[in-house]
Order: sequence, then structure tokens, then C-alpha cells
Amino acid sequence: MKIGIIECGPVPESLRAQYVSYPAMFAAQLGALLPGATFTTISVVNGAALPTPDACDAWLIPGSRYGVYDDLPWIEPLKDFIRDVAREKRQPMAGICFGHQIIAEALGGRVEKAAIGFRAGMERYETTLGSGTAQTVTMPASHQDQVVVQPPDSEVVAKTGACAVAGLRYTTAPILSVQFHPEFSRAYLSDLIALRSQQDVKPGLADAPDETDGIGMRWIADFFAEQKPT
Repeated sequence: MKIGIIECGPVPESLRAQYVSYPAMFAAQLGALLPGATFTTISVVNGAALPTPDACDAWLIPGSRYGVYDDLPWIEPLKDFIRDVAREKRQPMAGICFGHQIIAEALGGRVEKAAIGFRAGMERYETTLGSGTAQTVTMPASHQDQVVVQPPDSEVVAKTGACAVAGLRYTTAPILSVQFHPEFSRAYLSDLIALRSQQDVKPGLADAPDETDGIGMRWIADFFAEQKPT
């Protein structure tokens, strides 16, 4: 399986020497879970053009410092690309944080700045991902925007008390998206929060575990693995 990762934003400059990029995080972690998978990065944030949907077997859209409403030259083409992928229904697509939001916007939902303000830390989510039955998990979160109108042809698969649409699985195309960051290590999340200490950051749960067990990335890997690229 060839997985295309659409880079929509960089790791903060002061953290790049240690953490490199968001596509690198996903490639390392998904690669360990999907033997034989290969990865290619299309950096739209750096001016790369989007290919046709069939250029890869699967697509992943990670997070970004930008918002889906920002006036940037790659935002509308990315929405068009998402609609093309959804229309063809052949390549699975996963979205993380910004990716979750822009997929929702492209497919008929709406994204706004969260009324609760900036969220950063370990957050507790209610989800049906994995087992199919409701469970509570703790995941890394870092966002100020969220989906406020659920798109048509989708079902909510994750939520929090402050974010009612924190995960979506689409019913008419192989698309899964989540608001949380399964790729973040606790170390990266801590460094990111420290970097943003002058912002209006609302920390996550104080009783969150020191480490996640990788279950969020396993859900993404399983979602890709269950699809049958053609």
C-alpha cells in the first residue's frame, strides 16, 4: 500500500531538529503497523501540487497551524481533492485534527473556533472506534477549531463534553477522521505546550496517563488495512 501524506503545516521551527515533521511521525508509526507500506509526502503548505486521487492507494491529511477558513492558495484545491477522493470511493482517506476539519468542511459540514478556547493536553474521548462499542480513552489534543456541524453521510465515532464531533466515519466513502493526535508522543505534546505557554492554552486532564499506548494509531492502521485498494 502506497500512502500519500498531504502536509498542511510544519512542526514549529524550534522543535524540527528533534521531531522533523508530522508526515515523518506518521510514516514511522504507521510503517511499524503496516509492514510493506510505503509513504510519500505532498507538501501543499510548501507549494506542491496535488496529484490525482489514484496516485496513491490511500491518503492521510495531518494537522496544521492553519484553519480551514484561512485565505491560503492551497485550501480550496485541497477541498476539491477531498471531494474527488470521496466521489471516486476507491482510495481510503484519514484526517487528523486539521485533516478532520477540512474533510468535514469539504463534504458539507462546518468548522469554527471552539467556544471553549484553545485545547492542549491529554483529553478524554468517548469513542466507538476499535471495538465498535462505547469506551473512554485518553488522547493527545491540540486545537482551537472544531467541527460544529456534522457533514451529511457521516456518523460520529468520537466526542468529548466540549467537542460533540471529535471523530467521523463516512457512510458513502472510505473516510475516517479524528480531532485528536494519535501521532503525538507525550514528549512532543509537552514540548508543544511549553512553546505555547504564552498563549491562552487550556490544559487537558490532570489525571491523564504519562504515555498513550498507541491505540489511536492502531485504529488508523486498521482502517487502512481493512480497505482493498484497486
